[in-house]
Amino acid sequence: MYSLAEENYIKAIFHLQQQKKGAVSTNAIADSMETKASSATDMVQKLADKKVLSYVKYKGAQLTQEGRKTATTIIRKHRLWEVFLVDKLKFHWDEVHEIAEQLEHIHSTELIKRLDNFLGNPAFDPHGDPIPDEHGNFIKTEKKLLSQLKKTQFGVCVGVKESSPEYLQYLDKKKISIGTKINVLGKEFFDGSMVIEVGRDQFFISKKIAENLYVQTQ
Repeated sequence: MYSLAEENYIKAIFHLQQQKKGAVSTNAIADSMETKASSATDMVQKLADKKVLSYVKYKGAQLTQEGRKTATTIIRKHRLWEVFLVDKLKFHWDEVHEIAEQLEHIHSTELIKRLDNFLGNPAFDPHGDPIPDEHGNFIKTEKKLLSQLKKTQFGVCVGVKESSPEYLQYLDKKKISIGTKINVLGKEFFDGSMVIEVGRDQFFISKKIAENLYVQTQ
């Protein structure tokens, strides 16, 4: 059993490792947790004492097998709760992250097992992120960022890299959600902005928007 703060650190380190594919520095952890490097170092040392991670000064921290199992369990709970909030309680996809952040710390294996079955064992959350199974395995899918597409190419939206409420609300205004087909009509070499077509609508989007939207192409 870990504290709420410890679980948040474990999850953050897992996500950082997914990006870097290896040990992560305490400075990177501190930035992710929006705290001081000294505070992050103290927590890392505490988690190392609990065998959740290995830590070598100046080289960084890396989750152990137990740490990874804990992290994927937290992520599994978070994403299942997001599905529940959207599908069953009719929350919007930009409203559920903060609520799921609280619910993910409920320590009941049976509750999560029943929740998973109740929801029909979903493979993805409302933002297109894969939900790990009870063993911590993720479904791997081929996807790329919209910004990687060229003129005349098209893709189907399968996820978002940025999941802030502001970004999701912007996508709503443009009628972009999971499953939306996006045609690239034009692309500016200078700044990477695009002209895209969604349904019958055509409009410009910035490079930043395109760099945070995942699509699948044929």
